[in-house]
Amino acid sequence: MKKADIEPFFATLEAANPTPETELEYSTPFELLAAVLLSAQATDVGVNKATRRLFPVANTPQAIVQLGVEGLEEYIKTIGLYRSKAKHLVEASRMLVERHGGEVPKTRAELEALPGVGRKTANVVLNVAFGEPTMAVDTHIFRVGNRTGLAPGKTPLEVEQKLEKRVPEKYRLHAHHWLILHGRYTCLARKPQCWQCAVSPYCDYKPKTPAP
Repeated sequence: MKKADIEPFFATLEAANPTPETELEYSTPFELLAAVLLSAQATDVGVNKATRRLFPVANTPQAIVQLGVEGLEEYIKTIGLYRSKAKHLVEASRMLVERHGGEVPKTRAELEALPGVGRKTANVVLNVAFGEPTMAVDTHIFRVGNRTGLAPGKTPLEVEQKLEKRVPEKYRLHAHHWLILHGRYTCLARKPQCWQCAVSPYCDYKPKTPAP
């Protein structure tokens, strides 16, 4: 994507959705951390169904530790990989209690030290809970970054680093949400909906799909 096209690309996404938000349901930084940890290789819809049952019963690190792995599994067994996720969430909760007084830390290094929390999860928490302009590259952003030519890269980290260089500063806080939502609803994996895409004029994808 030409540098001159990046500004109107994001201006168009912003005009359509000025304050994009995560589709995961949460009310505290810990609920967000738990939801993002559970969302790996799962849909936000599926995670929200499980956390609507879980959070009224246990929505703090202390409560998750008390629930234990088996207790937690009962609430999240509808989510893929629920056994390993339950172990990770209980262990992460224990570390939060022991090392951070039950609070979610605000640095990448401390977040990534928690079991089950990788770079992408840390980026989501830093962005959504603490307002840091991070780029959490999931499958949607990886696809959109490559397909549009905005941030081509062979790995999520490469795409993330390109985005950090190329996204204008005023769009950085919301950029990852715009790109996720664009990938989820318009720039679909199997068949991008180019015929109804507002940013199609700025995109490098050449075999634009015609209207069905």
